[in-house]
Amino acid sequence: MQLVVLTPEKEVYKGEATLVHLQGVDGQFQIMDKHAPLIAALSDGLLKITNNKEKLSFFIKGGIVEVLNNKVSVLTEGIEE
Repeated sequence: MQLVVLTPEKEVYKGEATLVHLQGVDGQFQIMDKHAPLIAALSDGLLKITNNKEKLSFFIKGGIVEVLNNKVSVLTEGIEE
């Protein structure tokens, strides 16, 4: 699936992902390939990205996630690598 992670200042990540792990306001959840459409609010916490080459982690400061047509968009207020 395609993943893009954006802050108001920059594009943090854009590329393929096999698994995205997020901290929602009601708890942690994961998004996998061909996930059903979803919009969810995010709280401060770890964003973990797994693709075929590597595993990445970022600390995000809230935001939202949208999943549609096998594309995941994470919009966050801020990020720490």
